[in-house]
Amino acid sequence: MNLAYLFDPLTLRGVTLRNRIGVSPMCQYSCVDGFATDWHLVHLGSRAVGGAGLIIAEATAVEARGRISPNDLGIWHDDHIEPLAKITRFIKEHGGTPAIQLAHAGRKAGTARPWAGGRPLSDEQGGWDVVAPSAIPFYDGFRVPTALSVEEIAAIQEKFKAAALRALEAGFEMIEIHGAHGYLLHSFYSPLSNQREDHYGGNFENRTRFLLETTNAVRSVWPDDKPLAVRLSCSDWTEGGWTGEDSVELAQSLKNEGVDLVDCSSGGAVANVKIPVEPGYQVPFAEMIRQGASIPTAAVGLITQATQADAIIREGKADIVLLGRESLRDPYWPIHAAHALDQQAQAALPSQYARAF
Repeated sequence: MNLAYLFDPLTLRGVTLRNRIGVSPMCQYSCVDGFATDWHLVHLGSRAVGGAGLIIAEATAVEARGRISPNDLGIWHDDHIEPLAKITRFIKEHGGTPAIQLAHAGRKAGTARPWAGGRPLSDEQGGWDVVAPSAIPFYDGFRVPTALSVEEIAAIQEKFKAAALRALEAGFEMIEIHGAHGYLLHSFYSPLSNQREDHYGGNFENRTRFLLETTNAVRSVWPDDKPLAVRLSCSDWTEGGWTGEDSVELAQSLKNEGVDLVDCSSGGAVANVKIPVEPGYQVPFAEMIRQGASIPTAAVGLITQATQADAIIREGKADIVLLGRESLRDPYWPIHAAHALDQQAQAALPSQYARAF
C-alpha cells in the first residue's frame, strides 16, 4: 500500500519524525512557579499515544517575567528539568518526537489565564512589570512596558541560551523559538511595536537583529544533529505592519543561522485587527516561505480534516501540519486520519488500544 504523503517520515538533521503530523504548542496555564505537572504528562503523552509524529510543549518561559500568566510553564531554573524529562521519556517510549517552544511574552506578560478573564494583572493580583522594544503598551489597560536596554537584550539572549541547555538535558529533540503572536521577539521585528532608534530598531535589518542574534545564541549550544525551528507571525494583518514578503526575507536569514523549519502563523502584534479566518487560512504563508526561502515549513491554523492535511503535504505547500484545537478535540486524530486515508498500516496504534480500531 502506498503511503499517503501525510504519513511519510520527515527527517530534520539527525531526527526523523514518524509522520508529518505535529501537535502545536498550546498553553495549558496549569503550572505553579513554572513546573510541569501530571496534567502536562497526560496532555502531551496522550498525543504521542495518539500517533502524532511531533509533540511541541507549550510556550515555555525563559525567565519568570517572560510568562504570559503566572500559570505558564517555565524553564528558567534547573529544578524545572526533571518534570519535563519525565514527559519526554514517555513521548519517546510511544514513538513521538518531543519538542519545546522557548518563549518570552514581552509586553503581553503578566495576564490572568484565559478562563479567568485574560486581562492584565495588578501587582496585588500577582502581576509584574513588563518589557518590550519600546514603551508602547499592547492595548488599553495593559502595562506600559520598559524599553529594554542593549545590555538587557543581551541578558535575555543568555536566558534563551541557558533554557536551550536545560531543554537538552530534559530530553527534547527539537527546539522551537517563539517569534510570533506579539510576544517579545515578534514585537522587535514588527514595525507596529518597535520604535527604537538604535541598531535594534528602524529598518528591516535592525528590527530583525534581536531574533537573529537569539537564534544564533540558541543554535550555538543546541547540538548539530538536532533541529531548530522558529515560529513566525507571517503577517500583522494591518497596514504598515509586517508582511508575508518580509517573512520570506527573514526566513532566508534564519536559514543562514541554522534554522531547519519555519512554523508559519500570523497576527498578535496589535489588538482588534481583522483576520480572514477560514480553514487553512495560514497555509499560503507556509507555501510562500517554503518556495521563497527554500526552507521546510509547518502549516498551522484551522487544519481539521485528514484529506485537507494530506493535500497540504501532497501539494508541497508545507512539510508538516501542526494541529492545535483539533488535537485537543481528538488526541487520536492521527490514527483516525490514517483510517480516513486508507493508511491503517501507518497508524501508530498502541497495542493496548488495538481492539478499539
